[in-house]
Amino acid sequence: MRSFREGTGEVYAPRVGGGPGYPCPMEPVDLKDLVAFEDDGPTHRTVAETERLWSELVCLQGPQSVGPIGDEDSDALCVVVAGRVVAQVDRSRTRLSQWQTLAVPAGSSLTLTNASEEPSVVLLVAAPPPVGRAVEG
Repeated sequence: MRSFREGTGEVYAPRVGGGPGYPCPMEPVDLKDLVAFEDDGPTHRTVAETERLWSELVCLQGPQSVGPIGDEDSDALCVVVAGRVVAQVDRSRTRLSQWQTLAVPAGSSLTLTNASEEPSVVLLVAAPPPVGRAVEG
């Protein structure tokens, strides 16, 4: 549930437990605007960053891969927006297709590899932000 703070235009999301809300800017992002491919490697485009959440869009083509990546304190969610990828978490591997998702526990290592002739687009979300990624201020 979200509500507006009267007179300010700020959007608030109530905290768990019914306590006071906190400011939550409403800035929609069209993921299509972030899709870009480069021949020399995967592209990474930031979707959103806050003190508590980090997300980016990763675009892979051909045999490109990203990883291993991970953080000791951050759980992550990997969502395939387009294409197919092979996801390796630590020593386990699986194939993911469009709209499939995979949870990556904190402390795990993730590697993503494009798994088709077509390009792939993957949304990565981590909370809390990986070390060095949290927004200050």
